[in-house]
Amino acid sequence: MSSPLRLVFAGTPEFALPSLQACLASGAQVVAVYTQPDRPAGRGRQLAASPVKQAALAVGVVVEQPQTLRDAEARARLAAHAPDLMVVVAYGLILPRAVLALPRLGCWNVHASLLPRWRGAAPIQRAILAGDAQTGVDLMQMEAGLDTGPVLLEARTPIDAGDTGGSLHDRLATLGAQVLDEALTRVLRGETLPARPQAEGGVTYAHKLDKAEARLDWQAPAAALARAVRAFDPWPVAEAQLDGERVRIWQAQALPTPATAPPGSIVAASAEGIDVATGEGILRIGALQREGGRRISARDWLNARRAPPAP
Repeated sequence: MSSPLRLVFAGTPEFALPSLQACLASGAQVVAVYTQPDRPAGRGRQLAASPVKQAALAVGVVVEQPQTLRDAEARARLAAHAPDLMVVVAYGLILPRAVLALPRLGCWNVHASLLPRWRGAAPIQRAILAGDAQTGVDLMQMEAGLDTGPVLLEARTPIDAGDTGGSLHDRLATLGAQVLDEALTRVLRGETLPARPQAEGGVTYAHKLDKAEARLDWQAPAAALARAVRAFDPWPVAEAQLDGERVRIWQAQALPTPATAPPGSIVAASAEGIDVATGEGILRIGALQREGGRRISARDWLNARRAPPAP
């Protein structure tokens, strides 16, 4: 009887959890889980374990948290686990060539885009911002370049008009685990997965999100602003100046109505939403958040403004 496939998993945030569960349920032997070092979190800035670390400890898997994989000691420790395969999902550390070459089957990466479109750190949000009609998950054989490796398996999904960064994140995390599960099942059966080189054309880069991007410019078209609101939900959340007040915007839609007022002007307000003129069209805000407050509907925002001041 052949020994089970020895697998090392590397991942950090919640996106990686379904893929970790797929590895644990696959029949392969998960000999170690690599994740980012504990980071300060919350108001108290106490060190917090990553979601992947918490899940690994809960099932008794060895957890490794090196600051880097570039030094000889970290590579030697990885080699001691004798992995046949390393599965990487939103890990957050660069894997040098020596690490990529260490497992017998190399390293796989679950990436949340249809490569070569949206290589890089924030493919989910960039796809929404760009107005892409679809996206998906690629299982890629890793190589030294940034998300340049050949694709082993792919699954696609449409980007719906109501999709946010959060909803698409969750769907792609599940889809990624399904693709990974299929790949592991086939490899454990003794199959060799065909590797499809990425197309040379159509390469785009999904740069890391910056909080400054979430500040809406009313000069932009309403359609682009609505996509930004969706993409930046749940982080970093779109924000804008509205009638002299800084607010966070959680839900909005573009209206085909032409804008005749200066961009940033409130042209109508009702229970249906707050209509704001933009550089092209009207943006109707449905849910927002005042500084220091909680998320509220446009109706509640209007009611608060209409209420008489407290004596």
